[in-house]
Amino acid sequence: MIDLSNSEPFASGGNRFCYCHPQDPQLCVKVMRPGRTAELLGRAPWYKRWRGEDYFDDNLRELEGYSQRALQRDDESLWRHLPRWYGIQETSLGPGAVTDLILDDSGAAAPTLRHYLNQHGLDNKVRAALQRFADWLLQNRVLTKNLIAHNLVLREEQGQLVIYLIDGLGSAAFLPLPEISDFFAGRYIQRRIERMWLRVDWEISDKKIPWRKFEARGLRR
Repeated sequence: MIDLSNSEPFASGGNRFCYCHPQDPQLCVKVMRPGRTAELLGRAPWYKRWRGEDYFDDNLRELEGYSQRALQRDDESLWRHLPRWYGIQETSLGPGAVTDLILDDSGAAAPTLRHYLNQHGLDNKVRAALQRFADWLLQNRVLTKNLIAHNLVLREEQGQLVIYLIDGLGSAAFLPLPEISDFFAGRYIQRRIERMWLRVDWEISDKKIPWRKFEARGLRR
């Protein structure tokens, strides 16, 4: 068991706390917030409630994401933009999803894309990094949900920025066609990439227009 009783999370999202593994500082342990799955189930529309609490468990969704067809190949390039996955392990705070912890040169957790954009804007270095990431997604047919700035982190490697996806792996399609067909996977991924660039444009804007309206306007162009 991983004992997190003396640990403080280094980051948190709406559903999970992120901890540094107490025995291995290069690993991240993600634990659901107490009571969060029940809360999400209670707030869900009626047509989703039949799935039960497991449907709202981000650790189980991440397990599904890492189990996708594209990531089952023995190919080192698959981990160029993804932390490696070490499964769901028992912790003192409940089940924890264990992955590589993406660190910067100082040994701290790598900054998010949102943090970088707030500091530097969409400069040439990060634009090139995003394009390499997009090319990798299409080349490897890696399925993701919406690519948002706080789920992407970056660090410098060999003189260039490299983007890593730390959350949001898997398919959000209503039908499983992208999971079984390369053709539909390519179309699905291209749409996610288009939304990623649109989200970046919104992140560097004054944000006076809410994201949903900004997205709807962009997708109609």
